[in-house]
Amino acid sequence: MRAYLTLVTIFILIAIAFIFGSQNNQVITLNYMVAKTELTVAAAVSLFTSLGVILGLLFALLWKLRASFKKRKQLPEDVK
Repeated sequence: MRAYLTLVTIFILIAIAFIFGSQNNQVITLNYMVAKTELTVAAAVSLFTSLGVILGLLFALLWKLRASFKKRKQLPEDVK
């Protein structure tokens, strides 16, 4: 049940982000250290939403891996 609730929540948040982005066709300039680029607000929202999801998943994966390594370290030698 929890997995379904999580998937529905993620789907709703992504849908809101893309709806918001599709309503904004204005062009913005992204100025970063080495270059500039012009994107529509929709593209920028999509880009940063996707980046946030990917980074969040990576950090969650690292956290789970770290926890599993800690559990494995705490196991007695005869169980390994």
